[in-house]
Amino acid sequence: MINVAIVDDHKILTEGLQSLIAESTIATVVGVAHSAAECRLSLGFWKPDVLLLDVGLPDISGLDFCKEIKEQFPEIKVLALTTHNEYAIVRQMLDNGASGYLIKNAMADEVMAGIEAVAAGETFLCHEVDLLMKRPAEKNIWLSPRERELLLLISEGLTNTEIAEHIFLSPETIRGYRKNLLLKLGAKNTAVLVKMAIEQKLI
Repeated sequence: MINVAIVDDHKILTEGLQSLIAESTIATVVGVAHSAAECRLSLGFWKPDVLLLDVGLPDISGLDFCKEIKEQFPEIKVLALTTHNEYAIVRQMLDNGASGYLIKNAMADEVMAGIEAVAAGETFLCHEVDLLMKRPAEKNIWLSPRERELLLLISEGLTNTEIAEHIFLSPETIRGYRKNLLLKLGAKNTAVLVKMAIEQKLI
């Protein structure tokens, strides 16, 4: 049997998942938490094989919490379960150590297939996310943490010199970063860059 823990603040959803998993012949639920803080207190006792983790937790981003879990319990397989289907969030979740990604409208069979796959050491993407990740690269914009930080400072109206002072880099380096961001997003100027960043939820 695969031991599964669930971290999600939607109680109706967690109850539904518990019923679904309990009815399966391959897995059992060893614990449920409705926040990261609640999960931290019990994760060491639960020792799940698979952790179903919501990206939008009430007290911390599931992205950051996934990284934290993998650092402390590298043997736990994290399977993201969320309403977010943006490329940048999926990419970041996988980069932070998640073994799989499910959208909350996934069919019951797909949820169980995901649990089984990640428990076996495989990477699992639900059908919708799999299609998203296979789209042409130009539609998928992935920014490094540094580029994301820079984009946020640009959106706040800071000049290259002010940004350079803020993140302890030279103004020339910031100019290079800014130029790369314009190219990466295909923006003709800073105003368009900021507009696109907001629309595509990059900041």
